[in-house]
Amino acid sequence: MRLVLRSFCVLTMLAAVGGAQTASDPRDALLVSTAWLEQHLKDPNLTVLFIGDDNEYKKTHIPGAQNVQMEDFAIEDNSPTGLALEVPPTETLRNRLGALGITDQSRIVVYSGGRMFLAWTTRLLLTLDYAGFGDRTSLLDGGMPAWSKEHRPVTDVVPPKRTSALGALNVKPVIVNAAFVKSRIGKPGVSIVDARAQAFYDGVSTGSSGARKGHIAGAKSIPYTGAFGTDDFARPTAELQSIFSKAGVAPGDTVIGYCHIGQQATAMLFAARLLGHPVRLYDGSFQDWSRRPAAEFPVELPQGNGKP
Repeated sequence: MRLVLRSFCVLTMLAAVGGAQTASDPRDALLVSTAWLEQHLKDPNLTVLFIGDDNEYKKTHIPGAQNVQMEDFAIEDNSPTGLALEVPPTETLRNRLGALGITDQSRIVVYSGGRMFLAWTTRLLLTLDYAGFGDRTSLLDGGMPAWSKEHRPVTDVVPPKRTSALGALNVKPVIVNAAFVKSRIGKPGVSIVDARAQAFYDGVSTGSSGARKGHIAGAKSIPYTGAFGTDDFARPTAELQSIFSKAGVAPGDTVIGYCHIGQQATAMLFAARLLGHPVRLYDGSFQDWSRRPAAEFPVELPQGNGKP
């Protein structure tokens, strides 16, 4: 009888451990603290990427950080029918990431130079997830403002470029197109979320020339500015849960995000990842949707705001 009880206790403990692992907080992988980064700055496989103003980077940055600009991981098509911001072709992206010193063994930390660059930063994070690095890429919570406020080490020494022979990318299906979004309108377990400011969602403003009034039919509204607090730290889990719940996003929903051109939405999608949601980015976003036939790619306005 004693042996049976002991076996039962062991099995119960193992089940508890397994349950704890399954219920791990996504924040533990997606965010790192300033203290953690300072402790690991000299790790041989660490790659630190800065997103922000080029001149500010040259004045002061975290030791070893590589300066990354939008053109390093995104492309713009300036033709009359082109889109403002798109993920590069896979081979182009592989070469550009390799030029930043990213290797197949890299542990990557991305940080922003300040609040105005947070959506750039989350765009890079999503691109790295798309490229197959999502399980070893984190955001420095609080970014450069927090690092500077805590008087952690900085330098003006620009590190040499560390171009690497990066292997083939293990691309994840996190980037989607208009047809994918259209096919998911009204589907259970899916939330299409508009990350633009409320005025654009409501059709009060249209933004860029050619944009239609309103939002993708059935889309919920979670403005991207709600992902981070005024101190540049990601909002606490309870606050994010409240924001997503009030918008009508159910726990476990796949969140398909869009904005004007596919940048601001990545901040909202990063918040969704912090809550454990599977995410997809409609890269063409409302710029692309607005150009398509209205009958096939519908938009809508809140009741009382007129016709889209």
